Amino acid sequence: MARPAARRRRPSAPGGVSMRERLIGIDAGGTMTKVVLFDGRGNELACERRPNVMLLPQEGWTERDAEGMWRATCESLRALMEKTGTDPADIVAVTPSGYGGGVYLVDADGVPVRNALVSTDTRSIPLIDAWKRSGRAAAVSRCIEQQMWPGQTLSILAWMQQNEPETLRRTAHVLSCKDFLRMRLCGDISTDPTDAGCAGIISVSRAAISREAFEVAALQAWLDRLPPIGSPLEVVGGVGAEAAAATGLRAGTPVVRGVYDVVGCSLASGVERPDQLAAVAGTFSIHSTLHARPALDPLPTIQTPYPVGGQVLATTATPTSASNLEWLCKTMLSAEAERAFLEGRSVYEVCNDLVAGALDRQNNILFFPFLYDGPRGAPGGFLGLRAGAQLADIVRAVYEGVVFAHRYDMSYLLTGPDAADPKVIRLAGGPSRSAVWAQMFADGLGLPVEIASGSEFGAKGGAICAAVAAGLYADVPDAIRNMVKVEQRYEPDAERAAVLSAKYGTYLTAIDVVADLWSGDRAEAPPLRARAV
Repeated sequence: MARPAARRRRPSAPGGVSMRERLIGIDAGGTMTKVVLFDGRGNELACERRPNVMLLPQEGWTERDAEGMWRATCESLRALMEKTGTDPADIVAVTPSGYGGGVYLVDADGVPVRNALVSTDTRSIPLIDAWKRSGRAAAVSRCIEQQMWPGQTLSILAWMQQNEPETLRRTAHVLSCKDFLRMRLCGDISTDPTDAGCAGIISVSRAAISREAFEVAALQAWLDRLPPIGSPLEVVGGVGAEAAAATGLRAGTPVVRGVYDVVGCSLASGVERPDQLAAVAGTFSIHSTLHARPALDPLPTIQTPYPVGGQVLATTATPTSASNLEWLCKTMLSAEAERAFLEGRSVYEVCNDLVAGALDRQNNILFFPFLYDGPRGAPGGFLGLRAGAQLADIVRAVYEGVVFAHRYDMSYLLTGPDAADPKVIRLAGGPSRSAVWAQMFADGLGLPVEIASGSEFGAKGGAICAAVAAGLYADVPDAIRNMVKVEQRYEPDAERAAVLSAKYGTYLTAIDVVADLWSGDRAEAPPLRARAV
């Protein structure tokens, strides 16, 4: 492992942070790997991105070529350094971030033993269902203080042990997405409490491996393959010679352990108190609240230690968010997208204009944003279409449907004796960059919505960790005060909130019917009678 290079003193701006000091955050998400350059004040200076190829060998299986992701990271880093003309000596630290859950299994030499699994993988659903029936899932959940879910690392390891015993035999180390990248950068093999929490391998209360969970699950064979756990704010090594040649970084550049992307987005949104709710609207509808101790009622989907004040971040996540609009644009708005391109605009700007122009007319159309999953397997769809409906009404229904899905998930997280009582929502993701949609979130969720500056929040969370580890700031709250700024605030509009609340009631009734219809949980319906004409 390379040792971190010694830092040289540089001219400082007011406040003590050098004008030339640069931080790099890496965000390896579900579809893209992004590498972002920040200054010491948290301003985004440049971004390079490369697509991650999703491998779908079977229905419900979502995999990734780990080596391909590393190559994409190297290409992005080199392009970033060349495009910006940044002196590699000015990079004070680099921190990877990535999606939580899934798994990267490597041998003793750090070589992947199979394709990585992405957190959207659902192959373990039958196993989890069987464990729910037997009571084993509930017993595991008590140990890890969160639910079992298909893309969770623990669930995947159980599936691997049952279905690919040769993979278990070949595996030396169980890693997360960001931890694999950090291993390639500097040779470090470890994880942090946030990724370990999302993976379902720790007792959140103790922030330590839950041997009890592995014993209940009969997965003891994996225990000696789990990585050690350390602080996300620690420099764990320096960029190695081979990685330096591939990335354009200076050998010895400090590498920080970091956090997984949901925690990174929360940090970049400035969330540090229980009265703030972090929401991310992207592929997943994600909501997170802070607690003094693990929340057990309601039991969150994911629960992790949080690197501010010893708090715990409780999270719900369902794939019912803004990616539904992306689908609409690709499948139904190709003509609008082409016109927007010729005008130098984005098709999403067109959508915003359409919705803004349709807000004052009655719209009874409901959209169910379940294209990627829904209650009891319910699919997505529209309800209430009439011949007089215009394109703007349909796009508005999609915007509203996504807001309703967020409200549905948020209501679970905020109900129960352990629930938080947030007074404001810090929103990240695509809708945060749309004034009409962000206002709709405020109206539909009944709380003020604040938008922090910047756009690459996962990478910025890594940069915040890097800034603390490099000594630019004393701790995470100090870094947040200096690196995160609220750019916009949207207050709920009482009149529009009442309209959306009434429509949400219809939505709740309708999704129960839709879920029953597609799951078969209904009585046999009588045959329709022909109507006399």
